[in-house]
Amino acid sequence: MKGRPFHERLSFALAGLKAAWVREVSFRTQTMFVGAVGIGLLILKPAPIWWAVVALVCAIVLALELLNSAIEGVIDLLHPGLHPEIKVVKDMVAGAVLAISLAAVAIAVAMVVETGPSAWSRWVS
Repeated sequence: MKGRPFHERLSFALAGLKAAWVREVSFRTQTMFVGAVGIGLLILKPAPIWWAVVALVCAIVLALELLNSAIEGVIDLLHPGLHPEIKVVKDMVAGAVLAISLAAVAIAVAMVVETGPSAWSRWVS
């Protein structure tokens, strides 16, 4: 894999995203939430710093979801049976996704509070 041209490495990454979309309900769900967040940003029109913070946390959520799926896939391939320690590892990775997802919700709440009622009144009226 080392020394491959950029376009080949990019195609590998895109193939990974496609595989996650096809195979993982959680990834599709998280991606749908990211789309909804994008719509929310367009409606609320927050300051540019909020766009950056929200984009970063959304990227981290999706990246952790991809890592979670990849780790679970490797574990299931190497040890398809149930084992208490494997369950703990899978739960820990799922916990990482939950932790960043909760942080994303907290950031969304802070952004909505910061943008204030004026943003909502633009949307409602």
